[in-house]
Amino acid sequence: MRIRKFTSTILCLFIFSSFSAWSQDDVLTKEEVISRALEENFGIKLANNQVEIADNNQSIWNSGYLPQLSGLAGANYDLNDRVTEPENSETIIQNGIESNRYNASINLGYTLFDGLGRYYNYKSLKEQYDLSQLEARETVENTVLQIMSVYYEIARLSENVGVLEEILSISQNRVTRAQYQFEYGQTNNLAVLNARVDVNNDSIALIETEQLLRNTKRDLNVLLNREVNDNQFMVDTTVSFVSDLELENYMARAEANNVSLLQIDQNLEISDYDIKISKSGYLPVVDLTGSYGWNKNRSAATAFFPGSTTTTDGLAAGVSLRWDIFDGGRTKTLVENSRIRYENQEILRDQLKTEIKRDIANALGNYRNKLYILKVQEENVRTNLDNFNRSEEQYKLGRITSIEFRQAQTNLLDARTSLNLAKYDAKLAELLVLQLTGQLLNVEL
Repeated sequence: MRIRKFTSTILCLFIFSSFSAWSQDDVLTKEEVISRALEENFGIKLANNQVEIADNNQSIWNSGYLPQLSGLAGANYDLNDRVTEPENSETIIQNGIESNRYNASINLGYTLFDGLGRYYNYKSLKEQYDLSQLEARETVENTVLQIMSVYYEIARLSENVGVLEEILSISQNRVTRAQYQFEYGQTNNLAVLNARVDVNNDSIALIETEQLLRNTKRDLNVLLNREVNDNQFMVDTTVSFVSDLELENYMARAEANNVSLLQIDQNLEISDYDIKISKSGYLPVVDLTGSYGWNKNRSAATAFFPGSTTTTDGLAAGVSLRWDIFDGGRTKTLVENSRIRYENQEILRDQLKTEIKRDIANALGNYRNKLYILKVQEENVRTNLDNFNRSEEQYKLGRITSIEFRQAQTNLLDARTSLNLAKYDAKLAELLVLQLTGQLLNVEL
């Protein structure tokens, strides 16, 4: 089907993989996610159906260029009583007089010229088909952005679970150490109680994060039209960014690739054809007609004529011209309104260009800020990791308290989770830039 041409073009950018048997050890890659979304996402399916409708509308069957052929047939039966009263003779009474009439015809109608209205309408329908493809592309872009937002949220939560598991393990070791120290009289029971409280808090944080991870996986399953409660999969947590040179190249071609700007240009083309379609009302319409007919008429005898059967058949053809020299101003009004709508599209295009430039500038600025925050958070993790290692050594030597060690542990937890957040925030900011520059479906995510 032609409807699949648009989706297939995008599908060739991704790797097809099987989704039938994901186990706990399977990694659901970004390529697999996008491939399935293009086939199974509800929003994309609806957009594809709209493209198919537009494809049907732009076909020759909806162009008005084909003739109209119709067949007619009929039969009539009459049963009457007749009383004839001549002036100089007796009244004649006839009962049960039957008569029959049969007819059949094939009629052909074709518009030879309609002021070029159907010509421009046919072109307009093709432009509307192209517009529907752009609308489908916009749906795909928005869906991909939504899916990747959920995907990266799963990745972030997965990494956070790993961090919290490490933190919980450290806290559990601290409980064991504090218990031994208490048993040998090296510390009081307060240290043991504090360590157990920290274990409980870390356990709660881990449980809540794991539940949030399961919920987010369900969100992804809905977007991919999968079994909602199938959480037995992992995601790829690696993140890569486009180079500055590539980004500059995308920015330079943003106006030519942004899907919203392409749609407004398409609407301008359609509005221009609407003006020409309206102007066709100033010109005459020439129609060609042709028919073949057959008729049979059987009449009953009358008082003065015997019964008879008459059969006729034959061809007929004709040409007609209709010219609305003045239609009360209807055509003039249609033309003026079409011109105003065209001007409105030009105004919207200028407005949209300005807004897109602003959105790209804002998105680019936000992206660069996120990259800077990511670098700062990476340095922050290194600093806190070094501080934690030193604190752990000092704690084992008894030179710092468990509270000071817990603070170093908490600082490391905050730094690592903040790094995870910064990494995926930066990636999502990049995806928004790619969408605005029209490159979201053309790069590796």
